[in-house]
Amino acid sequence: MSTTTTIKSCTELDELGKFFTITARRLDAGEAAPEMFSAAIDTAWHQLATDPAAHGTFAVQYANRKLVHVESAGAGFISWVSAYEEVYGPLPETWFTDAAGSVDTESLARYRETGEVWAEWNCSPAPGDGDDLTATATNR
Repeated sequence: MSTTTTIKSCTELDELGKFFTITARRLDAGEAAPEMFSAAIDTAWHQLATDPAAHGTFAVQYANRKLVHVESAGAGFISWVSAYEEVYGPLPETWFTDAAGSVDTESLARYRETGEVWAEWNCSPAPGDGDDLTATATNR
C-alpha cells in the first residue's frame, strides 16, 4: 500500500468518525440520521464494515453505540453540515470526492461560496446491534 493511499484512507476514516459523532448527536436530539453524500467516505465505511468487530468498535468509539449502514437514496439539502462546522470547522475536500478519488470541484466551490451542500446520497447510518451492517431502510 502506498503512502498516498494510507493517508487517504486515514483521512476518510477520520471523517467517518466525525460523521458518526454527528450521527449520535442527531439521534440523541430525536433528529433523523444524517445522509452520507460522500462516495469516498462511504467507500471507507464499506471497507470497515467487512470486519464487523472493527466496525462495532469504531462506531462505539465515535458514536457511543453500534451503527448499521442503511440503504436510503435521496437528494436535497444536507442539513447536518452546520452541526459539523460548529464542532470541526468547514467540510474538507474529502466530502466532495468520489470513490475513484476525483473531487467534484463544482460542488466544493458552491459549498465554499454558500456554506450549503446540496447532494445525492444512497445511505445513512442507523442504530443497530452490528449483526447486520447493511440493513435495509424502513419507513421513517
